[in-house]
Amino acid sequence: MAAHIRIMRPSRRALLRGGLLAVAGAGLGALGASELPRWCGWDRPPLGGGYAAAADTPAAARHAAVTARYYVETDEPVVAFTFDDGPGPRWTPMVLDTLAEAGVPATFFMVGRHLREHAGLVRGRLGPHEVGNHSWSHDDLATLDLAGVTDELARTHDVIREVTGRAPTLMRPPYGHLGGSTLLAADSMGYDIVLWSQQMRERAFAADPDGQVREIVDAVRPGDIILAHDVGPDRRLVALRRLGAMIDGLRARGFRFATVSQLVGVGAETGRIPSGSGTAAGGIRP
Repeated sequence: MAAHIRIMRPSRRALLRGGLLAVAGAGLGALGASELPRWCGWDRPPLGGGYAAAADTPAAARHAAVTARYYVETDEPVVAFTFDDGPGPRWTPMVLDTLAEAGVPATFFMVGRHLREHAGLVRGRLGPHEVGNHSWSHDDLATLDLAGVTDELARTHDVIREVTGRAPTLMRPPYGHLGGSTLLAADSMGYDIVLWSQQMRERAFAADPDGQVREIVDAVRPGDIILAHDVGPDRRLVALRRLGAMIDGLRARGFRFATVSQLVGVGAETGRIPSGSGTAAGGIRP
């Protein structure tokens, strides 16, 4: 039996749609590839993620791997509080006061330009704490090439060393966005990358500060890295004003506190992290 093929004429609507698409395509072509990302907003991806710059200079790689850590594998009841985006005059002193009163060390991922402007807030107060690199301007490093990322990290590295007397060994990319060039820069500068496994969700608990405390105290597991901020919108206060209650609640569960590097050391001591595994060394540290 022969197959019957029915040939259909395109409708007027289909012809019109095709013509409009052709015009749109020609317009985008005229706009040019260099302008299209900015026109569409792709040069500033959303917090949930976006495109990432390629590893555009693979010759810059110095090691086979770069450590990017969400938490530490350990059965020891130890956790690390981390604070991003500071220092700032409104809340960084409050956080430092609370930590000092509780005898808790933490890790501060500082923005270089903020540290340059507010060095007096933290000078002499960071003895028990660790300071990590959070870029110079808090730009989205995933949208920058290797030269741009390296400049953001190097400028911050220098001001951290100047203010604290210690060279940072950890970096956290703003928004948690990782691009290939960020990995290359971290590798070449000897940084380990630190992300997080728990975080303050102030927006969800805007009217229920005790709920934010309960969520952190109940959810934290051994080896967790907890994200908080000591600069930002007023909703941050939902967590910051109750930081002491979180510390008390975690202590009641038997937890101890450490900087991120100390936490990594705990993991190595308990045999869950091979010593030196995946860690880049060298770069611009003294």
